[in-house]
Amino acid sequence: MPSDRRHEPRAPAVPGAPTDAGLPVPVPPLRARQPPLALLVDYDGTIALTDVADAILEKFLGERLAQDNAAYSRGEVGSRSLFISQVECLPGDPAPVVALAEAQPLDPTFGPFASRALELQVAIEVVSDGLGFYIEPALRRLGVPPVPIVSNETSFDGTRAAMAFPYGHPDCLVCGTCKRQRVLAHQAAGRSVVFIGDGETDRYAAAYADLVFAKRDLARLCRSEGWPFTPWQDFGGLTTWLDAAVEAWRSNPASLPRHVVRPFICGPESWGPGRTDPPPR
Repeated sequence: MPSDRRHEPRAPAVPGAPTDAGLPVPVPPLRARQPPLALLVDYDGTIALTDVADAILEKFLGERLAQDNAAYSRGEVGSRSLFISQVECLPGDPAPVVALAEAQPLDPTFGPFASRALELQVAIEVVSDGLGFYIEPALRRLGVPPVPIVSNETSFDGTRAAMAFPYGHPDCLVCGTCKRQRVLAHQAAGRSVVFIGDGETDRYAAAYADLVFAKRDLARLCRSEGWPFTPWQDFGGLTTWLDAAVEAWRSNPASLPRHVVRPFICGPESWGPGRTDPPPR
C-alpha cells in the first residue's frame, strides 16, 4: 500500500525562492491530498491560436513591429522596454483594440482542460507576458471556470493607453511578467511545475520548469538549448496526459516529475540588479 506521505505537502526545494507577498494573485499553499502539481499556461499563441498582442501591435505599429520582434529575438531588448514604447502607439479609445482582440481565434479545448484540472485539485493559472487586457474576457467566452491570471495590465483612459507590470521582478526589469518567478514560487510551495507554451517569451519559464510542453518557437528554442520538452498539439491531448499523471501519482507519488534545482540563467542572480535589457549573448 502506498505511503500516506504522498498527501503531505513537500517542503520548499528552491533555495532563495521568491515570496509572493503583495502580488495580486498569491500562489496558493499546497493542501493535504492535493496533487503536488502546478500547470502554468501561456496565453498568446497557446490558449489564443494567434499572438494577440502581435496582431494588435502590427495594426498600430506597422513595419516597426517586425523590427522590434527581431531585436527581441536577438536578445538586444527586454519585453518590458518594448511594451512601454509600443503601447504609446495604441489609441486611447479601447474600442478598436478590443474588437481586434476579440476577433482572434481561441483553442476550444482549453476550457475542458482547465475544468478537469480544477476537478482534480491541480493548481492551474494563465501566465502571460502580453498586453493582458483581453485574457479574462476571452476565458469567459470559452466558458473557462475562474483561474488565476498572471499578466501585464494595459489600460485605456480615452486619451492614451498605459501599461503596468504587477508581476514584474522587483530587481530585474527585462521582462514585463517574470514567468521565472511564478515557476519558482510554485516550486517553493511544494509543487512540480508543468509549463505549456509556444513562444520565445516562454524562455525563462521553460528554463526552470520541471516539465515543458512546447510547440513552434518554444520547441525550437528548447532544442537549441538542449532543454527536454514534450511536443503537444491541443489541450485535449494534455487532458489525457493530466488524467494519467494524477492517477499514477495516487498509486506512486514518485511518478510526478521531481524538481531539480537549476542554476540561474537570468535575473539579478545572473545579470545583476536593475537591468532593463538582457546582457549580450
